[in-house]
Amino acid sequence: MEDKPDYRSAYKTIVEEHFPERMEISFVERDGTRQTLFYEKVTWTIEGETKGLRYGDNPGQQAAMYRLINGNLKLGDVETIQPGRHLASDMELLQSGKHPGKTNITDIDNALNILRYLVEKPCAIIVKHNNPCGVATGATPAEAYHRANMADRIAAFGGAIALNRPVDAETARLIAENYCEVIAAEDYEPAALDILSRRKNLRIVRIRNMKRLREFVGAQYIDFKSLIDGGIIVQWPFVPNTRTPADFKPATAVWKGREYRVNRLPTEQECRDLLFGWLVEAGVTSNSVLYVKDEVTLAIGAGGQDRVGMAQYARDKAYRNLAERLSWERHKVPFENLSDPRARAAIEEEVREMRGGLRGACMVSDAFFPFRDGIDVGLREGVTAVIQPGGSERDFESIEACNEVGAAMVFTGQRSFRH
Repeated sequence: MEDKPDYRSAYKTIVEEHFPERMEISFVERDGTRQTLFYEKVTWTIEGETKGLRYGDNPGQQAAMYRLINGNLKLGDVETIQPGRHLASDMELLQSGKHPGKTNITDIDNALNILRYLVEKPCAIIVKHNNPCGVATGATPAEAYHRANMADRIAAFGGAIALNRPVDAETARLIAENYCEVIAAEDYEPAALDILSRRKNLRIVRIRNMKRLREFVGAQYIDFKSLIDGGIIVQWPFVPNTRTPADFKPATAVWKGREYRVNRLPTEQECRDLLFGWLVEAGVTSNSVLYVKDEVTLAIGAGGQDRVGMAQYARDKAYRNLAERLSWERHKVPFENLSDPRARAAIEEEVREMRGGLRGACMVSDAFFPFRDGIDVGLREGVTAVIQPGGSERDFESIEACNEVGAAMVFTGQRSFRH
């Protein structure tokens, strides 16, 4: 009889990569004018060995990370970020366990992509497969992390955590209670490092430039997408124009000569949640719909093919997330493992009564609602405010839907697709 294959061993395989130490990318005009960007490969010294990325998206895929060291690119009025202003490409490994792979780097990078817009308060982001699963602010880093983790405790398992404040002992204790792959912050208190180092395979990353995150708002870089035939699509990254409540546009539309206008503008608290959700949206794969409340993501629906479907998916996820949170807080047991029928019934009834926590929440969409069916999903659950780009021929339907229940809605005038 043949031995059973050891599928787990594949994840321990570190492939030898053959990417060169340096890379140059030149943009050449028709007249021969050349602008060149110079890069060097990123490596770390781990137990006396020089190592780069562990592997790419999957074991067996060679991968390398490069940091920009010289040159800059200016096309028209847009200029790339200057060399030396590093974030994810210049991380210090305070503890590696297993050294990082591509997904660890890209998860942290996407967390930074969101965090740069959320610097006013302590904020924690947990990213899984390059999408945030929990994002929250708090009075302290510990509170922010706890809220982000409990926003979707199941998805947070094995995720990448990023905080925009130094990690203290209290935050470290909370993080150490759960399994995560990597944590990134600008610094760590000695007591925090002592606590986190007990997790031997946890990658502890320090990115000192995180204290300068505000400087990366609106910074431009070249975004490359390679095609199967070797072709490359090059684009500038998405930069949200709506970054304060003053940038909100009251929802209005004209249909068959009639003007439609939302009756209610958002309250101060709704404005905070709408802005928070819209800035988180910049790091979520499209199509996507988010629900947020009190600057915490209740549910994130990412990467779907239709908008109404993502509104429904995120709604259902909000119900599940709340049931999981209540079960864990009261019984220290995942909801699916809660065997006491009375306890299960009590939580299910409370979740139904609270509409999955969506009553009084805000709804965020990265593109317009083509019909009112998508926005109705949230409004039926008690959502009180909506933010979306606007621009659909049938925006009047969404405005009418909000007016029917007294909900507020604002437009950004800018789509936030991410692929």
